[in-house]
Amino acid sequence: MIRYALTRLALLVVGLVVASVLIFLALRVLPGDIATLIAGTNSTHAQIAAIRAQLGLDEPLFGQFADWIGGVARGDLGTSLRTGSTVASEIADKAQVTVPLGILALTVAIVFSVPLGVLSAMRRSRPDGTALSVGAQALAAVPVVWAGMMLVVVFAVWLGWLPAQGFPRTGWQTPWLALRALILPAITIGIVEGAMLMRFVRSATLQAVGQDYVRTAAAKGLTRNQALVRHGLPSVGLSIITVLGLQIAGIIVGAVIIEQLFSLPGIGRMLVSDVAARDLPKVQGELLVLTSFVLVVGFVVDLVHRLIDPRQREA
Repeated sequence: MIRYALTRLALLVVGLVVASVLIFLALRVLPGDIATLIAGTNSTHAQIAAIRAQLGLDEPLFGQFADWIGGVARGDLGTSLRTGSTVASEIADKAQVTVPLGILALTVAIVFSVPLGVLSAMRRSRPDGTALSVGAQALAAVPVVWAGMMLVVVFAVWLGWLPAQGFPRTGWQTPWLALRALILPAITIGIVEGAMLMRFVRSATLQAVGQDYVRTAAAKGLTRNQALVRHGLPSVGLSIITVLGLQIAGIIVGAVIIEQLFSLPGIGRMLVSDVAARDLPKVQGELLVLTSFVLVVGFVVDLVHRLIDPRQREA
């Protein structure tokens, strides 16, 4: 197990290095120049060149990358060109919205997808099981923006139960208002991601039904559903742990879109704004933090999966 963990940790470090290189190079091919934006439309070439020199943008790409990655290694993600604040402090501030939103969305996805996925598989030959399967396929195909707009129309406009947009200025100092602002966005992401997870749970449950140990348990006197619940679902749970790593990546992507739709001051909305403003140090830091989070989640999921599944340890 220790050898596997060290090997997986080495792969994580390699993945982080590759991701940092790709992020740095990808931002350099974007059109637009932050020095021109700062200097203004009536600026001269000399003024723009002076700003580029001040920001270090006239250095070779390798030198710029070495400066940036060296700062990251020391825990310094750089300074925003627009606000002058440290990138780390701004990400930490916006994470107070994005992290709770992601946790709520993941909770919604698990709560509704796992039981309905199992129920859909156990009643696959009945109309309600078929309806659940078809409903999950249709919901998984729904764009997250359209799902969010429909929820706003129903729960904010028609019923008036929840706010349609915004986040309280007081933040989590008024926890109930902050939580109410995140409920609709979390449900929007959760039901779309949960629909995809539900399809996987249904497929994994159907595979478990056909396993020898489930049929053997049924032959010893248990009903098929009892055998499935007692002996089949534990293996389904192991598969779900692996898929949840991918679901978290989908939730992060969904958060970038949903924070725009619901005007939430999170990392996703800040990222879109910074890309438009060509605030390269800040965008680099935001993308690196999000990518690192996804890679670390995958690392933890792999370790947990191997730790609790004896078949993985014997492989």
